[in-house]
Amino acid sequence: MADDTSIFIGASRKPDDSYQRAEELLLRYGNRHGLITGATGTGKTVSLQVLAEGFSNAGVPVVCADIKGDLSGIAMMGEAKDFLVKRAEQVKLDPYQLQEFPVIFWDLFGEQGHPIRATISEMGPLLLSRLMNLTEAQEGVMNIAFRIADKEGLLLLDLKDLQALLANIAERADELSARYGNVTKPSVGAIQRTLLVLEQQGAANFFGEPALRIADLMRTTRDGRGAVSVLAADKLMMNPRLYATFLLWLMSELFEELPEVGDLDQPKLVFFFDEAHLLFEDAPKVLIDRVEQVVRLIRSKGVGVFFVTQNPLDIPEKVLAQLGNRIQHALRAYTPREQQAVRTAAETFRPNPDFDCATAITQLATGEALVSMLEDKGVPAMVQRTLIRPPSSRLGPITPAERSKIMAESPVAGQYDQVVDRESAFEILQKKAKEAQDAVAQAKQENSGGSRWTIPGFDDVLGTGNRRSSNRQTVAEAAIKSVVRSVGSSVGRAIVRGILGSLSRGR
Repeated sequence: MADDTSIFIGASRKPDDSYQRAEELLLRYGNRHGLITGATGTGKTVSLQVLAEGFSNAGVPVVCADIKGDLSGIAMMGEAKDFLVKRAEQVKLDPYQLQEFPVIFWDLFGEQGHPIRATISEMGPLLLSRLMNLTEAQEGVMNIAFRIADKEGLLLLDLKDLQALLANIAERADELSARYGNVTKPSVGAIQRTLLVLEQQGAANFFGEPALRIADLMRTTRDGRGAVSVLAADKLMMNPRLYATFLLWLMSELFEELPEVGDLDQPKLVFFFDEAHLLFEDAPKVLIDRVEQVVRLIRSKGVGVFFVTQNPLDIPEKVLAQLGNRIQHALRAYTPREQQAVRTAAETFRPNPDFDCATAITQLATGEALVSMLEDKGVPAMVQRTLIRPPSSRLGPITPAERSKIMAESPVAGQYDQVVDRESAFEILQKKAKEAQDAVAQAKQENSGGSRWTIPGFDDVLGTGNRRSSNRQTVAEAAIKSVVRSVGSSVGRAIVRGILGSLSRGR
């Protein structure tokens, strides 16, 4: 049975299906990362919930994505249902204690949790290019944009800052091309169009301030339990590229902000990445290399990363090699790709002479898994066919009323609700453009002799001098000439000519 140094996962079975031993995850190897795989409906979410409960009770904060809403139940006390009590007896979980856990709900859209925001600068050109699916040339322009922002002191906080900077770059394309390489207006225009698409998909909610403080993901309660940060991802999954980019950004921020701590008795934070295939799907090699680097090095910061996905083939081989703790639920094996996935999963385990691993993967029941955790000296244990223990918290989603109550009592309530829009690139560039426009207008006014409007022959109308009365006569003459044009008979025209003649003589 688990103690203060481990998390109880379940009980392995002998070939005759009798109890064999408790299967545990040693906390000191929680930062060696892990993998939870299996087909839909085989119990991956329950395994994730069990591990999250165990880490929380050990005082380790947890961050996890809630794709279907099922994981939200971890915030409420579980119910002693018959099938759960039976499973607790099978795995010798005595006593089977029901619990609720300290949960902080988050949501990029601010609907089912506290808003999460990051600035454009924090995201960086590489992740933004991935999010926007930019070409190599467009990515080059994005890198130039960040270089210019840094050099000219332009803060990039939200989408309108980046849009304003790109518009400025398009105006200075010739100047910048000579300094940084080819900057074309079509490339800038393509990036701007992509930004509009992102804005319509809700990315504008994510970029801005106040930005998420990593410390708020690493909270513990007064009784020593780690907070479970649950990210509502059902709506976010409608834009899978944003979901994957956000989670990669979060891992990168953890990697950059946390100090080196080496091997600890337990992790400082554990990160569960559900639907992990979205991170690697159609990703360029440079991005996959970045993920592999973060996964490999973040363990020294005391952070454990668990990937949750249906198929082990979804994870690149270099990343898969970093995942020491494995929970493999059932896989289907009807198509050639599925059969290959079963073979790949079986080959990643330390063999058990009591059963054939590949065959067992296709025969596992719901809530049953092949488990191999790291033992002493970090060596993978022999794979065991295991019944997963029942969770202590609620199975299934919570109600909107329960969610609202938890959010109102949250330790971060009110801290992220209001958007802050301080002076940044958009305001600075807008100010510079207005100053330039005013300077041009002033120069034109000075060049025109102080008068903005001129009328040929009427320059002295508003001034003083002898021409003022003459100008009045000229106006009168113009009026009479207009009458002439409107008089149709020759007699009328003669009369008018006589009047004009007398006026001329009167000068």
